[in-house]
Amino acid sequence: MACRRAGSRIGDIVREIRQECATRGHAASETLVAFVVKAVVLDPGNDFNVDQTFTKKDVQDLIQLCVTKLLDTTNPSLSTMKMQVYFDTNYANRAELLSEQHRVLEGRLAPVVRDITDSHPRVQEEMENVYRKIVSYVLLSSGLGSPTDIEVVREVTAALQSVFPQTEVITFTSLSKKSKEQQLKNLAMLVTGIQLYNKECGKGGSSIDDLPAILSEAIPSATWMVDEGLNTCHTLAHQYTALLESMLEDLHRYVQLSSFKLKEALFHVRQYEAFLCILLLRFSFQSDAITSAQEVEKMKVQFATTMEQLKNTVQNKVSTDTKEVFPLFVALSNLWTSFQDEMLLLRFLTNMTNDLQQFLEIHSQLFTEEVLTSLLEGVTVKSDEERIQETMGTRVNVSDFKNQEWLFPETTDNFDQLLIQYHGFCAHAIGVKGLTLPGNPAIGILKHKERCYVFSSKEAAYMFAQDPEKFIQLNIEKAKEHIELIQLLELHHQFEYLAPYAQARNADKYLMKPTTKCDSSTQTDTHILPPTIVTSYEWNEWELRRKALKLANLRRKITHAMQTDLSHMRRENSTQVYLPKDVSTQTKRDNSSNVPRPQIFLKGLRGGSTPTTHMVKVDLTRAADEA
Repeated sequence: MACRRAGSRIGDIVREIRQECATRGHAASETLVAFVVKAVVLDPGNDFNVDQTFTKKDVQDLIQLCVTKLLDTTNPSLSTMKMQVYFDTNYANRAELLSEQHRVLEGRLAPVVRDITDSHPRVQEEMENVYRKIVSYVLLSSGLGSPTDIEVVREVTAALQSVFPQTEVITFTSLSKKSKEQQLKNLAMLVTGIQLYNKECGKGGSSIDDLPAILSEAIPSATWMVDEGLNTCHTLAHQYTALLESMLEDLHRYVQLSSFKLKEALFHVRQYEAFLCILLLRFSFQSDAITSAQEVEKMKVQFATTMEQLKNTVQNKVSTDTKEVFPLFVALSNLWTSFQDEMLLLRFLTNMTNDLQQFLEIHSQLFTEEVLTSLLEGVTVKSDEERIQETMGTRVNVSDFKNQEWLFPETTDNFDQLLIQYHGFCAHAIGVKGLTLPGNPAIGILKHKERCYVFSSKEAAYMFAQDPEKFIQLNIEKAKEHIELIQLLELHHQFEYLAPYAQARNADKYLMKPTTKCDSSTQTDTHILPPTIVTSYEWNEWELRRKALKLANLRRKITHAMQTDLSHMRRENSTQVYLPKDVSTQTKRDNSSNVPRPQIFLKGLRGGSTPTTHMVKVDLTRAADEA
């Protein structure tokens, strides 16, 4: 209930911030506003305590700070957060994108499939109507042409009739619903293969695009565009890093450059670079266009080989065996589906790259080319590759550390596949200098609490290894000052305690989202099994004893007992006494004596075999003087 009230309170704050921004002519999405609220609360400079309930004044201060931050369009930090929100809400990996596309296509075809499978034609007109629906399904499923083009409809109808005549509709309608759906999919693949074959033979298919040729031209263009974006990012990141290092070395430079928000700009380009790398790696488009073109060429060769095999099977034959040609038609259809998937992925890659370019405009606003050139005068700009190359000859001496585990390429299996913390940046430079310097694994990878860290120099590695927890905490504090670092450096596990959010997401997405919740209830029958009443059951112990006495014929049973001098000491005895008290008095003395305990036994109370009962009284009480 408390979490629900807190979530409602946060929702009210977000809505009020959005409304305030809207009144000032600035539209902000709910996700972005929630992101900014988190950034303002985390920033130590704002003095918000997340462990305490916010007062009304705290809420008003929070709203005002968030509105101010959202309206500051010249802040690279806000642009980075916008970019992270955009990527998180729009990005999907290859499998997710293809799965979603196939799900959408099935959703569009579902009404047509339902009409076909649920129909039970009786007359000729109804059968023709079902056949036309099958033609529409095949055309929509293949995507080879427009359903409004009469010529395309005729080609699909002719191809369908060659494998599924209209007279087969009666047999089709007698099948089960599942069998009908499977046969529709098989017919769609066969007709697609026939259409592609007819296009190859010049017998139609004018509306079918040459996807292999389009992909061969579009993939190099798309990867070139991404490479250009990466080159721009690298150049800016190297220049910003050089300026920040010059600020640390020269106080005059620090005063001169402190107003340019260089750290925020550096984090922005690093995040942009990370997103472009994700797009390239996740969609099987490598950094050079040649590798991507080879994948398409491979499919083109398979397509051409299958087409040639089909031509040799069909050509100069009056009739062909369906067992020979049908698998080839299906193979053509599957290859064409692969081409269509690649086109979809390529469009997605291009659109994402184009949309991400808008976030680079902030750099031209902060630093014009003339200003950046003047600031870089006398400053040595090093690339990431040059920094790594400078440290290739140095490595950590393991003997200098007793309780630290260091990993090296020659001693560690799958060294290149280790999961490095902080996105591969130097673990020491982030918190100490506020720089994202590339780490060099050749220096040595420190394994601390099952997490791996890399460093930009041997000195940084030694300093970090002396007290890893100290520098890890410094990195966390730096991420609180610049919340965009949480996603850039993949620090979500360090901030799970902040809000009732769960990171129920795949490895490709990092922005925390609220867990979907709903009210639910269940009802269970009081008595699930039929009642079974045992009339002989008794819960009362004394009633059970009474029945036991009835069953035992005590009058005919005799109990014998005997005790001898040899056996009477073998039984277990226990006694409990009170310890004597230390009491003394000056007036009198208490004394006591024991009187023998009466011991009288009566014999013959139970009767015997004779009708007359004879009782004998035996008095074994000892005399008082014998006590």
